[in-house]
Formats: sequence, structure tokens, C-alpha cells
Amino acid sequence: MKIRIKKVLDMICPPATQNLELNTRNRNAAIKADYIQYGPLNLADKKYWNRLAKFWKTEPEVAKQSRCGNCTAFDLSPRMKECIPGKTSDKEGELGYCWMHNFKCHSARVCYTWAAGGPIPEDAISHEWQTKNKESMDEK
Repeated sequence: MKIRIKKVLDMICPPATQNLELNTRNRNAAIKADYIQYGPLNLADKKYWNRLAKFWKTEPEVAKQSRCGNCTAFDLSPRMKECIPGKTSDKEGELGYCWMHNFKCHSARVCYTWAAGGPIPEDAISHEWQTKNKESMDEK
């Protein structure tokens, strides 16, 4: 299978934004990994939010405020929006790219590795993350 990697603003799009199989593999690994636990599949899943809150030693309503959409590794830059094919939003949020785990991720979800300070709104910051993550992108 021949894969073409799209180039946007002189930076190659992360491979997982262009390759469904790779993206799915990385996303599924993030769901299964005990230290990541990407989810929930259904945003109304009370068990997931309770488990996350217990892990973070807080309440579910507090945990729900820390989502991919405000994570420091969540890329919503203009160039990343160009990298992600197709419709990228729904009534619950939008797709961006997770630089921590190398997959397209939804702003309304979260994982155990969430970190404050995001999202990434600018191409220049997106380029910095890509430069820092070159090795992990190549490996996956």
C-alpha cells in the first residue's frame, strides 16, 4: 500500500493524520494502556468519569473540566486542521491531534496523561511539538 504524506506549510503532516490504520492502532493503544486510558467512548459513561476522578483524587465534575480540548498536547492549529481529512467537528467538540500519543483525538475526551495549558492554537507551536516528537512519530 502506497501512503502519501501530506505536507502543510512546509511541515509534513503527522503520519497518523494520513493513515487510518496507524491512527486506529495508536488510538486503541491509548485506550488500552493503563497509564493513558483515553476515553470515554460515550461521554455519558459515568463509570469512566468516576474511575478518572478516583485516579486524580477528585470529583467527576472536576475531572470533566480537564479534557483533550484544553490539554497542552492537543493541536488545533490551522495547519493541523488541514492535515486532518474530512469533517472534524460534531456537536460535542472537534478533532485535533494528540502529540503525547500520536493520534487524532476528540476535544471532549480525556486521558490519564492530561496536562494543563492547551490547546495548541498556532502553527509555530505545532511545529515545535512536531520537532520535539519526530522520533516518536517515526517509530509509530
